[in-house]
Amino acid sequence: MSEYDAIVIGAGAAGGIVACVLAEAGRRVLLLERGRPYDYADIPRDHLRNHRLPLYGQGMGPDRQGNPRVIVEPDGTVRTLDSPHLGGYHNNAAGVGGGTRVYGAQAWRFLETDFRMASTYGVPQGSSLADWPIGYADLEPFYERAEWEIGCSGDGAANAFQGPRRRGYPMPPVVMNPGGAALKAGADRLGWNTFPVPLLINTAEYNGRPACARCNLCVGFACPSESKNGTHNTVIPRAVATENCTLVTRAMAERIDTDPRGNVTGVTYLTEEDGSIRRHTVRAKTVVASAGAIESARLLLNSASPIHPNGLGNANDLVGRNLQGHYYPTAHGFMPEPVNDNLGPGVSIATCQHSHGNPGVIGGAMLANDFIETPIFFWRSALPPGAPKWGQANKRWMRENYRRWVEVKGPVQEIPNPESRVTVDPSVRDRFGLPVARLSGTAHPETLRTAEYIREKAVEWLSAAGAENIWSREMTLRLSADQHQAGTCRMGRDPQTSVVDPWGRVHGHDNLFVVDGSIHVTNGGFNPVLTIMALAFRSGEHIARL
Repeated sequence: MSEYDAIVIGAGAAGGIVACVLAEAGRRVLLLERGRPYDYADIPRDHLRNHRLPLYGQGMGPDRQGNPRVIVEPDGTVRTLDSPHLGGYHNNAAGVGGGTRVYGAQAWRFLETDFRMASTYGVPQGSSLADWPIGYADLEPFYERAEWEIGCSGDGAANAFQGPRRRGYPMPPVVMNPGGAALKAGADRLGWNTFPVPLLINTAEYNGRPACARCNLCVGFACPSESKNGTHNTVIPRAVATENCTLVTRAMAERIDTDPRGNVTGVTYLTEEDGSIRRHTVRAKTVVASAGAIESARLLLNSASPIHPNGLGNANDLVGRNLQGHYYPTAHGFMPEPVNDNLGPGVSIATCQHSHGNPGVIGGAMLANDFIETPIFFWRSALPPGAPKWGQANKRWMRENYRRWVEVKGPVQEIPNPESRVTVDPSVRDRFGLPVARLSGTAHPETLRTAEYIREKAVEWLSAAGAENIWSREMTLRLSADQHQAGTCRMGRDPQTSVVDPWGRVHGHDNLFVVDGSIHVTNGGFNPVLTIMALAFRSGEHIARL
């Protein structure tokens, strides 16, 4: 039986970093990934099969067959989704690097107030809104480390609302595009502070990889020039190069193992070889779950034992609760002249003017323009009322209007709802025979009020920029746990209200950690990946000292 200092489950944004920190500290690490390693050529460039528009499939795993998930709709309807590419599955990419292979790479630090939402706004009835047990100052050195070790571009002095920072970005920001310039003029008229969007994308040669080639397929796709920085091309290769880290792919964690006294001893994982399932049991001094907010919660729940009959860390029925993602209120409009130059990444301007301090609502959101969107994505998601939807009339309309189109959107700071949750289904199993995740609940109604406020601000920005024929869609109450999923193993000091401590250690276990978006108490009004990475560097250093 193999033995390691640490087993890390999940080679994504967090797991890759934890494995690297531990391996470089001299620890023997086993890094398990249920997906496979992908070369660029392995990830489709199909406009209908990608992680932004998975209409007929997606670019990376999980596999389409054998990975169902159960969804309970707000009206109580129960659906079994047989493939991860289907709408409502709330999928994260599976493979070495996880979602960092195909993300848009927005690299936001949370604001200081994001860590103390409850003390700032109070706790709405029926919500589980709480302050983090750590603050911005605790994470600032690790935000910096993520920006420099993974590789980030931006303007460190331009965001008037950001917390203190000791160092700027290692690379200058992306070039402002024509749509961004129009929005800049509109924001100036409104008196709003704007700045370039920070991105984990090279704008100059960095760490041996070239600057962005400005292709128009970024978010949802793999990068052809390796200029988009993720764990697959930074920390995971570093970890493996130490010869202290063993990376095993196509490995599905069955359970976190415990001894008769309930102490964590290692992991049992499954592989599929020659059409049959093989079970592997490995031992370690420390186990780290970094599989994402849905799958990490599922793993803890599936690791029940006589001592822990409800799953690991779940003595108080908290594992899987407070599932959250991001509502994305969006407004569209047309400029009098073409502003879409079709050069990526596309997202180039943002404002935090409405992240906090909005009258009558809790929190807010960053607002920005968006990545270059394929014509079919635009056709499916952004046609205005009255536009022809098919035939020659639609083709003519698309030719005349696609390049004049501009949109503004932002991820709303969601209010956690304890009834938005992950459980494991009693009857549906995956191809390995493991109970699958069952998702239920909705966002808290206060989230909907904030989202509608932010939608109005997006419309206001487009109007000030001179856009014509502005339109947007009202938000509805629903489950929110897409790529930005978080919250199911929230951190805190009290085991009665949290699953892990401020370092990610599961309450009641000395050697079991969760390090990914699961441990977020709230998910910020931003893309959360830089916070996930910063927490991974912080927890990794802590584990290495044990």
